[in-house]
Amino acid sequence: MFEEFGFEELTPLAASVLLGLALGLAYGVLAQRSAFCLRRSLVGRWRDCLPALGAWAMALACAIAGTRLAVAIGLISFEEHRFLAVDLPLASVLVGGALFGAGMVLTGGCASRLTVLVGTGNLRALLVLVVFAVVALAAMKGALAPLRLALGAASIPGGGASLADLPGGEIWPLALALALAVLALRSTTPLSHLAMAGAIGLLVPLGWVGTGFLLLDDFDPIPVQSMGFTGPMADTLFWTVAATSIPAGFGTGLAAGVLAGSLAAALAAGEFRWQSLEGPRQTGRYLAGAAMMGVGGVLAGGCTVGAGLSGVSTASLAALLALAAMAGAARATGVALERR
Repeated sequence: MFEEFGFEELTPLAASVLLGLALGLAYGVLAQRSAFCLRRSLVGRWRDCLPALGAWAMALACAIAGTRLAVAIGLISFEEHRFLAVDLPLASVLVGGALFGAGMVLTGGCASRLTVLVGTGNLRALLVLVVFAVVALAAMKGALAPLRLALGAASIPGGGASLADLPGGEIWPLALALALAVLALRSTTPLSHLAMAGAIGLLVPLGWVGTGFLLLDDFDPIPVQSMGFTGPMADTLFWTVAATSIPAGFGTGLAAGVLAGSLAAALAAGEFRWQSLEGPRQTGRYLAGAAMMGVGGVLAGGCTVGAGLSGVSTASLAALLALAAMAGAARATGVALERR
């Protein structure tokens, strides 16, 4: 499909950087203005969590609906995607989800939220992201890879695949999207935040269609991917230190776009403020949380956006379990910290 658009000077990989940059810019602006983050919807009193929970539910509903529409009209297919592997890596998904959920509470935000905060001048978030990316890269390709492989081997044969494979087919993901939309509309979330959250959700099918249809080239294939921050942050770190050997890809463009978009939004609203760590105790907590998110994001198949918004939009059972583990661990960690 890529060749039909007449891009003579761009390769699919180079075009994917521009696609990631565009989606990242939009996400950075929208997430900065709406304070979009799953952690905010899980930690604290439920009454205080409802506005953030409503926004997140609307984003997920739009991500699912848009992606299923793209699948229905034949723009994309997830038949061979890792989210829909037949064998369900149950141990990896649950352990990784729990680690990521607990880690994002210790650091004060999920990976996507921290990326946005870096653009607003938050040096705490920058430190966490660097450690997060280093540990994620170690789990993907380095010293922690044996742990990833060992947990991944503990899988349930034939236990994976998709909600759409259940009797009734597409009715299940669509019913989930409808339930989430109803929850969002019945919440106390301001309409402006619901609108921005819905736009964030629609970035997910745009990413899938962009990499899986518009940039599809049988002779020069690129990975089919969408919004996420675990792999992109690890890839960006790898590219930063070895740019002459490793080409930039979709993830690098996405990370750069989110930083630029959140910076622009913060400056326009007069909300850019330099912030730093308050002391050794807070530093230790943030570093521990960053390491947990790095390992957890790789084991779970992504962060709250990668495995959550993007993963669940594919109707993946593994992604649903990962998101549930993240939410449960985040809630439990938040309660434990409040009691202390």
